Amino acid sequence: MRNACLETLLELAKEDERVVFITGDLGYGVVTPFMEQRPRQFVNAGIAEQNMTALATGMALLGKIAFTYSIANFPTLRCLEQIRNDACYHSANVKIIAVGGGFAYGPMGPTHHAVEDLAVMRAMPGMTVIAPGDPVEARAATRAIKDHPGPCYLRLGKAGEPIVHRSAIDFQIGRALRLREGRDATLIATGGILMHTLRAAERLSRDGMETRVLSMHTLQPLDTEAVLVASRETRALFTVEEHSVTGGLGSAVAEVLAEADGHKTVFKRIGIAPGLSHQAGSQEHLRQRHGLTEQLIARCVAGALCPAASSC
Repeated sequence: MRNACLETLLELAKEDERVVFITGDLGYGVVTPFMEQRPRQFVNAGIAEQNMTALATGMALLGKIAFTYSIANFPTLRCLEQIRNDACYHSANVKIIAVGGGFAYGPMGPTHHAVEDLAVMRAMPGMTVIAPGDPVEARAATRAIKDHPGPCYLRLGKAGEPIVHRSAIDFQIGRALRLREGRDATLIATGGILMHTLRAAERLSRDGMETRVLSMHTLQPLDTEAVLVASRETRALFTVEEHSVTGGLGSAVAEVLAEADGHKTVFKRIGIAPGLSHQAGSQEHLRQRHGLTEQLIARCVAGALCPAASSC
């Protein structure tokens, strides 16, 4: 996803000189093509994310479309006040690119685990929040936020995420993508856990349970219509996210269901339990520990649909 985004960003910079790219002293290998080909549209702000965000806001207020870039915790939590008071307060065209959502930087420990960012950014006034599910969505999302007015947050994986979409997609901010049909349950995924979710649905199908799969790439604004349609047409809803179950996709969907008239659908959040993780390890190891592999997702869904099955 990271490479797809940065390649697209370079294309956008060549098409529109208003596009500027500001990195927080990160990504020399993947950033080098942009730096070499568009030097007048590139700034390395150093390890100074607060300054980076303030600089981006100032440039945006002068007519630029400013993209900031760093490891997911740093362009969000470290400079949250600048995001709120500078970018959001002024409805500035600041586009925050966060690389390494979830456990992508797992071996570096909890300081580099981005598992609260979606919750925090959802709460920022006027912020559009997008977490694409694969490189195809990442390319489309990068183009979409460039043209979308106001502050945007784009949460990416690190590298090597598999391509889920094998054909063209109709990517629209605030509109979920339906990848699979089914009436027994709906799995709603956001971010890089999408492939695991789709494979979980295929595993469930072999056991006779047909599940709809939605890629909810936009958390703010959420596709409430897709949620409500799924709640009417399927027996149960499950949200799947490599993020805390507090404040992220699960909370967003729960808010919709709580206010819906006559909602009786079974609902369960699959994600990371609240609390700071003190573990380090590979992304797959940490996903295993937190129930985010295709096998464990499928087991959780089966347990809710069929109480005799093993539950999560």
